[in-house]
Amino acid sequence: MNRPNRLRTVAARALGVLLSCAVSSPAFAQTSAPQWTGTWSAAPAVTSDPGFENQTIRQIVHTSIGGTAARLRFSNLFGAQPVTIGNVHLAQRASGAQTVAATDRVATFNGQSYVTIPAGSSVSSDTIAFPVPTLGDIAVSVHVPSRTPPNSTGHVAGLQDVYIAPGDASGDASFAGGVANAAGERSYYFLTNVDVVNAGATGAVVTFGASITDGLSSAPNTNGRWPNRLAGRLIGAGMNVGVLNQGISGNNFFSDGAASGQAGLARFGRDVLQQANVKWVIVSDDAVNNLIGGDPPTAQRLVDAFRELIAQAHAANVKIICSTLTPFQGVSRWTPGIENTRQAVNAFLRDKSSGCDGLLDQALALGGAGIGASAFAAAFNSGDNLHPNDAGMQAIADAANLGWFAALPAVRAPSGCGRLAPGEGLLVGQTLASCDGRFSLTLGRDGYLAIVVNGAAIWSSSAAGEPGVAMRFAEDGALSLYNANGARVWQSTKTDAAGYAYMQRDGNLVVYSTAGKPVWATGTATGAAQ
Repeated sequence: MNRPNRLRTVAARALGVLLSCAVSSPAFAQTSAPQWTGTWSAAPAVTSDPGFENQTIRQIVHTSIGGTAARLRFSNLFGAQPVTIGNVHLAQRASGAQTVAATDRVATFNGQSYVTIPAGSSVSSDTIAFPVPTLGDIAVSVHVPSRTPPNSTGHVAGLQDVYIAPGDASGDASFAGGVANAAGERSYYFLTNVDVVNAGATGAVVTFGASITDGLSSAPNTNGRWPNRLAGRLIGAGMNVGVLNQGISGNNFFSDGAASGQAGLARFGRDVLQQANVKWVIVSDDAVNNLIGGDPPTAQRLVDAFRELIAQAHAANVKIICSTLTPFQGVSRWTPGIENTRQAVNAFLRDKSSGCDGLLDQALALGGAGIGASAFAAAFNSGDNLHPNDAGMQAIADAANLGWFAALPAVRAPSGCGRLAPGEGLLVGQTLASCDGRFSLTLGRDGYLAIVVNGAAIWSSSAAGEPGVAMRFAEDGALSLYNANGARVWQSTKTDAAGYAYMQRDGNLVVYSTAGKPVWATGTATGAAQ
């Protein structure tokens, strides 16, 4: 079977339609309803398994953010025929293949224990009430009741032991009879995503690339990939951001492979833009494989590929952080001409006119002689002159600017008495006074908005919302209160044509459209002049 052809065959049907939804709320309604955010993922490609039959696969997932509930996604994207799975269990991992029995939960699919996944498709489980740990290990156990073809949809080089037992052992905490997969490839099979309900999550960042992103030379079973280390930095900084690894070893921008997946340009829409609550993407090392793949493209062709991804990300309201191409002098296919191409691409990425929303300068972080280094620093070289070791993985994660993922939107100070234009607002302790100074809109130390006159509050957002740390008149026409994780915890009614908000001299706080019509008010007018 020509597996690259299978990849091309399913490419068109694999590209889904991005959906977006807007929830309109009445005045004073809480709008921070929980939504799904990705905590873990593995990019789908083709594995080299011999097929499964009446066996249970127990796969270990290391989360980024936690949550109060979970859902699982399974894929048969590159399968040639339907695959049936079921009796799926989710539990906290104890050690090895063993789980904590008291945490075990059963996953269903539209209420059913088993589901058949058509060729070229994927399925999501129903919501599972499960306390997902932060930066913790969970086990997903899947019974495969009937014979499946070889070369399943999955992820090769997962760097995590996968355990297989005969029969249906999904609910067995000890996983008796289970052994680490004999092939030793540590692949993930069928499982591609774990999403969580986390009301405070600000979004997910997808790390998109090839073997460096996949963590190829990091130590197995240690979660030492640079995306894992980035997740640790984010959590350590109090930032509630999911990190999703969509690296595939061998992947490149332009050509399909079997284990290396669809071409980066072809899979970007699915593997990045369709992730749950994706807000950012870091585009990493695909272009390196193009340069060492035997038919190196021009710098212009690689620049055009980056521009295409930048345009796709921005069209989906996803911020894109571009990574410079890491050095690889010492690899057999390195030439001075290829090095010149790499340097030219990096010059484009470092230029502020590139269109990138940020730059992860991996070349600078790993190079041994400054910005123009053509080879790894010895301390970061795994030994093959191409992949960073564990210290190099940490160096990449440390080079990321956590400010890219800042939770709160920018808030400008009010530009006039009593008036807020879109983008202007208040931080805790700040006040917007009416032009006669009688009434004040204040964001108090308790985190609630209040209208105060003569030291007494005549209105407060505490009646219908949660406390926050910043209030902003948003571009959607709503006065919005945000918590420290960037989630809206209260908002006024939206208007399609945002004009301004006004703390009037009669004590009424009013939002006006661009046509000058009032669209929302606190209803606190005292009868005094406006």
